[in-house]
Amino acid sequence: MAGKGFLQAGHKPSLFSAFAYFDVSFMIWVLLGPLSIIIMKDFDLSAAQKANLVALPILGGSILRLVLGFLTDRIGPKRTAQLGMLITFIPLIWGWQFAHTLSSLHYVGLLLGVAGASFSVALPLASRWYPPQYQGLAMGIAGAGNSGTVFTTLFANRIATYYGDWHVVFGFALIPIAVVFVVFSLLAKDSPNQPAPAKLIDYGRVIAKRDTWIFNLLYSVTFGGFVGMSSYLPIFFNTQYDLSPIQAGNFTTLCVIAGSFFRPVGGWLADKLGGIRMLLLLYAGVAVLLAFISTLPSLTLITVLLFAMMMLLGMGNGSVFQLVPQRFSKQIGLVTGIVGAAGGLGGYFLPKILGNVKQATDSYSTGFLILAGIAVLCIIAILAVQKSWKSSFVGEGGRANAIVPKELSA
Repeated sequence: MAGKGFLQAGHKPSLFSAFAYFDVSFMIWVLLGPLSIIIMKDFDLSAAQKANLVALPILGGSILRLVLGFLTDRIGPKRTAQLGMLITFIPLIWGWQFAHTLSSLHYVGLLLGVAGASFSVALPLASRWYPPQYQGLAMGIAGAGNSGTVFTTLFANRIATYYGDWHVVFGFALIPIAVVFVVFSLLAKDSPNQPAPAKLIDYGRVIAKRDTWIFNLLYSVTFGGFVGMSSYLPIFFNTQYDLSPIQAGNFTTLCVIAGSFFRPVGGWLADKLGGIRMLLLLYAGVAVLLAFISTLPSLTLITVLLFAMMMLLGMGNGSVFQLVPQRFSKQIGLVTGIVGAAGGLGGYFLPKILGNVKQATDSYSTGFLILAGIAVLCIIAILAVQKSWKSSFVGEGGRANAIVPKELSA
């Protein structure tokens, strides 16, 4: 799929380091998702409170992505990543030893957002090493670190059940991040093609652009949908189908695998077919699947539907970030932080929508239909701007710095 050109380009140790950093960070970021089923046995939580618990790390990640994105441009991706991993030790130790009240667990959840903020560091670390024609694939490979979710959904509840204590899972999580910190420090290297540090006024200028908000919307659905579903599906499987914590984790793992490993495929296909065409097809597929999911069919069928939807969301992540470097080729670190934060916000609101609707109506059906409507909104937004994006891509970076998708070069 990559071809000799991609294998000969860039810096493979840094690409691997970006993947490993994102992978372990993502694993830690979503810890409260599967564990929430066991945690709620210690606290009498309503449907809305359960959703809030698993949404807090996503909110923290959304806010902190802007901070780490700013630091990435100031001190470089490598040092920012090292700082982020060191700070991540704090909520893990807190959750392991001191989180015995619901309020303290809320603080742990917010601080776990530091791990989620790794997105705005890992992708610039990888992408700055590669020429435009390989941006989609390089960022897709680095972004496939969201596969760390698989380890959480598969093993978190098993470890908690075996030891009879969910706190110990946070202690075990200290081991992989310590290992990755050492490996990352040895292998990762900042690209010599680092952009000039962004100023606060630069953020204002980028945020004021219409295309920034379009990308925010698109990524809040693809990435936000993936991380939000990854965190909330254990609760959904447990409450809707009465699965045990381990069984709920197993079914969630099946769905998460699809979204995790198809992200590079989305970036590669967007490189070949064009990001706009890919996204239109993907959002249409997601809307249809969510409409079917809203009927709440049998466990077997809904698992297949969720698997397919997570696959499309994963591919959508790669497709969105195939377009971002073309539109903002000279501001990739800055825009990555902003768009990544929007993706996190999407992941925050998804559990809140499903949890609050469940509490209000005693059913998940309306919540899934609302999500389907949001996917349709993305299609409308793309159709509204696609004609103007050709001149935008060329005007910002020039043809030498941007590969225009096929549907824009006709």
